[in-house]
Amino acid sequence: MKNIYFASARSMDFSYQTSMVAKLERMLKKMDLSRHITKDDYVAIKTHFGSEGGHRIVRPIFLRKVVEAVSSVGGRPFVTDTVRLEGLEYLETANMEGINYLSVGCPVVLADGISGKNYQKMKAGQLLGEVKIASEIFDADAMVVVTHCKGHIQAGYGGAIKNLAMGAVPGNTRSGKSERGRIHSIDTQLSWDEEKCELCGDCVEVCDHDAMTMGDKIEIDHFMCHKCRRCVEVCEQEALHLPIVQDEFQLAMAEAAKAALDTFKPNKVIYINFIMEVMPHCDCHPHSDVPVINDQGIIICDDIVAIDQASLDIIENAGRLPDSKAENLNPKEGLLFGLTGRDPYVHVDHAAKLGMGKKDYQIVDID
Repeated sequence: MKNIYFASARSMDFSYQTSMVAKLERMLKKMDLSRHITKDDYVAIKTHFGSEGGHRIVRPIFLRKVVEAVSSVGGRPFVTDTVRLEGLEYLETANMEGINYLSVGCPVVLADGISGKNYQKMKAGQLLGEVKIASEIFDADAMVVVTHCKGHIQAGYGGAIKNLAMGAVPGNTRSGKSERGRIHSIDTQLSWDEEKCELCGDCVEVCDHDAMTMGDKIEIDHFMCHKCRRCVEVCEQEALHLPIVQDEFQLAMAEAAKAALDTFKPNKVIYINFIMEVMPHCDCHPHSDVPVINDQGIIICDDIVAIDQASLDIIENAGRLPDSKAENLNPKEGLLFGLTGRDPYVHVDHAAKLGMGKKDYQIVDID
C-alpha cells in the first residue's frame, strides 16, 4: 500500500507555515527527492502551460518550489510541456501565465521542439502499437509530473496519467500529422453535416490546430486534426460529429502514459497532484469555469496509479459547490461522470492492469 502525502488547502493561522507554499516545501522534503534524483540528473518538471483565456493551471510559485527542491539534491531542472499551439506562440502563452525563467528559476523549454516534431518512437500496447515521446522527456534522467486535477470532456478526469498520455507525446509527426489525434480516436475522424450547419464559424475559432477553415462550407484538415472534440462541443447545431469509444480512448491513454514512463529507469519519477480549482474541463480550453468543489489540497507520491486513484476518490467525496456546473447534478451519480458523461476510473484501472502502479494507498497528512 503506497503512502500518499497530503496537505490540506485549509490555512487556519496567520503564519507562512500554514500556507500551501510552505506545505509543499514540507511535502517535498518528506518525499526525500534524493531517492529519485541523483547529482547532475536532468530533471523534467512536466506541467501544463495553459491557454489564452484559461487561468487555473498550477501557479508559478508552486513550480518554483519544485525547482528549488530538485536543485537542492543536485538535480538540474527544466520546466516543460509539449506544443499545443505553434511552438513560439505556446511559449508566449506560458509567459502570459507567468511561467518563465524569472518566475520558476530554471529554463522553460518545449519538450518536442519549436515545431512540435522532435520525438523518439516507443513501443506501446495493443491499441497503439507504438507511440512517439517528446525528445526532452525521452532524454531526461528523472521527472516530476506536476498536475492540476480537473474534469475532461473525453476521459472524465484529467490527472497525472492524462498529463503524460497527452502531454508527453509531440504535437505532430515529422510529416505534420497530429500524434495526439491518434490517441484521442484511433479509427474514427471528424465529420461535418452541411445541412445542419449555419456557418457561424465557432468551430473554426475554437480550433487551436488550424485544422478547420470556412468559406461557403467547412473544410476539415484530417491530417492536422487532434480529435479533441472542442469544435463538437461548441457547435449548437450539432453539425460536427466525432464518435469516441470511451473505453478505447482511455485504454490508449494508459498505454501512451506507460510508454512515456518506460523511457525512465525505475524509481526516477514522482507525481504531484493539485486538487485545487477543480473545473469541469481541461486547462487547454480557452476559458476557465468556476470550480465544482472547494479546494482540497496537494498530494504527492511516486506511484502514478495510486495518486490518480486517491485524487479521484478525494474529488468524488467532496461537497459540490453552488453556482457551479455541479450544483444541479444528480447526487446519486458520480461527480465527474455527471459533469462529463464519462467513467473517470477506466484509464486508472487499465494503468493498474498494465503494471504501472497499485490502486491501494493510505493518506499521510503532513499537517
